[in-house]
Amino acid sequence: MEEKKELYGNLFGTIDLLSEEHLEAILQTIDKENSIYYLIEAIKSAHKRGAFTIGETEVISKIIRTISK
Repeated sequence: MEEKKELYGNLFGTIDLLSEEHLEAILQTIDKENSIYYLIEAIKSAHKRGAFTIGETEVISKIIRTISK
């Protein structure tokens, strides 16, 4: 039977953290490509929490689509 490990935490509701070392590894290896990924995940998380107005959401949506091309 496989043992299920308890998570250390979660980033933005989509990225599971296995340990403090895992978080540190993420922080130390961030480059331009995964910086954009983490930024988009952070924005999506903030949007789900109601952090932006409708107008702000439209602008952010366009930015994400432009960056993601």
